Amino acid sequence: MENGVWVFIENDSRTIADVSFELLWKGRELADHLRVELVCFIIGHQISDAAPELIAHGADKVYVADDSQLACYLTLPYTRIAVDLIKEFRPSILLIGATSIGRDLAPRIASHMRTGLTADCTDLQIGEYKFGKKIWKEILLQIRPAFGGNVIATIVTPDTRPQMATVREGVFKRPSADFSRKGQVVQLNPTLTEQDLILKIVERVKAEKKVNLKSARIIVAGGMGFGSRENFKIIHELARILGGEVGATRAAVDAGFIDREHQIGQTGVTVRPNLYIALGISGAVQHMAGMQESSRIAAINTDPNAPIFSIAHYGIVGDLHETIPRMIKAYKEKD
Repeated sequence: MENGVWVFIENDSRTIADVSFELLWKGRELADHLRVELVCFIIGHQISDAAPELIAHGADKVYVADDSQLACYLTLPYTRIAVDLIKEFRPSILLIGATSIGRDLAPRIASHMRTGLTADCTDLQIGEYKFGKKIWKEILLQIRPAFGGNVIATIVTPDTRPQMATVREGVFKRPSADFSRKGQVVQLNPTLTEQDLILKIVERVKAEKKVNLKSARIIVAGGMGFGSRENFKIIHELARILGGEVGATRAAVDAGFIDREHQIGQTGVTVRPNLYIALGISGAVQHMAGMQESSRIAAINTDPNAPIFSIAHYGIVGDLHETIPRMIKAYKEKD
């Protein structure tokens, strides 16, 4: 484990992805447990100024590959730069965000390094693994739901390095910055070949996010209990009054009650609001995996045995179509 814990820092137009900060928080915890360095690397253009912020968020060392031709993510050059670094320094653990970029980059690195990769982890721990008479100590336990969330699997890569995992956004906390921390910044001089740049970005179109579930302090979420897209409108009204965002279960999204960007759970967004109001949500494991870390959970359901009540701080057994209008009326009168 002497070669450290590494984190790939994803950025878009010099804006660092939230998941990268979250991985620095977890990476710091793992590195401290193993008594090794936390190292990160960032690839892009005009991103050198990000290094002090990464150190402030927990990194001991930052490798920076800065080139105008790397301004946008390109699979081939990003993979080669990452693989060259990993082959030279041989990290024991490599963490990457389970974003569209991370899901493209991580398996390519794993293939080059002939190592394993566990995707979409929900937890990472350092522990012991036994197989027969052989024991591996202080290896990475890569934890993720399996079989539709019905089983929590612990996966290990005992014999190859780096031990690689991708982690979904929102699973871990974002660390607070400590700008008194000291660290080392290493500037790389990437040499890009014609083969690296065989693919070119002709045009890039960015759409603004209409929903920001990750940063919402209050989320009002609905499930199949509403029965239709028309009935879902009352959730939007309650969320507006409370100053929150609207969320939904996968079943409600698949049924067409609301757009996919509102989906919360194992196959959607992981959230940690101050208040999560679950309306007509039974509490499938897949959904609860994405919201159970909320500070306060309030649930309304007609079924007193609904699993959602097992994690709710406040529960109401009742008809949504009677209860929610009363809530809206009470908040309006309060204002």
